[in-house]
Amino acid sequence: MAASPRASSAGSSAPPENHHTARKQSMSEIRIEHRPERQRYALLDGEKTIGAAHYRELETTGGIDRVFFHTLVDESYAGQGLASKLAAEALKDTVGQGHKIVAVCPYIKAWLLKHHEFDADLVKPTSEHLRILPQE
Repeated sequence: MAASPRASSAGSSAPPENHHTARKQSMSEIRIEHRPERQRYALLDGEKTIGAAHYRELETTGGIDRVFFHTLVDESYAGQGLASKLAAEALKDTVGQGHKIVAVCPYIKAWLLKHHEFDADLVKPTSEHLRILPQE
């Protein structure tokens, strides 16, 4: 009779550990890759693309303005903070390359309102910036 509660206890504690371990493993496969040939930062789970931050570039007298216009993350990955990680990495890399940030994408604009470390690197969108964006 004493073995039954222990087996039950071990059985009930094993699934959360396995679930937690599985989540850790899948989260460790999540990475962000800059794909300049496609003008985007790709969010990947292993080899599967699960999101992206899309941009276009405008060469100006002051350098290059990178215009972020669309950010998305697959709904099945919602609630994990991945869009925030994607935005942070894309903007950090942009500034690291010496480019300015132009936020047209609603998500990037909202993210920047909470993260002021990029304030000095922001450029307000102009009609020139908007003209280079894809027409949908």
